[in-house]
Amino acid sequence: MSVDKDTVAKIAHLARIKVPEEKLEPLVGELNNILDWVEMLSEVDTDGVDPLTSVADVTLPMREDKITDGGYREDILANAPVAEHGFFAVPKVIE
Repeated sequence: MSVDKDTVAKIAHLARIKVPEEKLEPLVGELNNILDWVEMLSEVDTDGVDPLTSVADVTLPMREDKITDGGYREDILANAPVAEHGFFAVPKVIE
């Protein structure tokens, strides 16, 4: 697969990127190099290779799923510059 100057201009337009006319031709070569590299990756034999999410084989520790929050309203509101009726008070931003 390869791209031409018109395709690069269309991609730039869709991405809302302003690309001057003189910069389109160098981008054609760069994008074609990237596409060639991706095509080379598709030729790699990955049969028998397990997919992985990390290079380190680590299992994260699990914790008991229980509700632990609550009962700290006054402690939390002590950090607020202004609190009213048990809630954070903020300035009005919409008239």
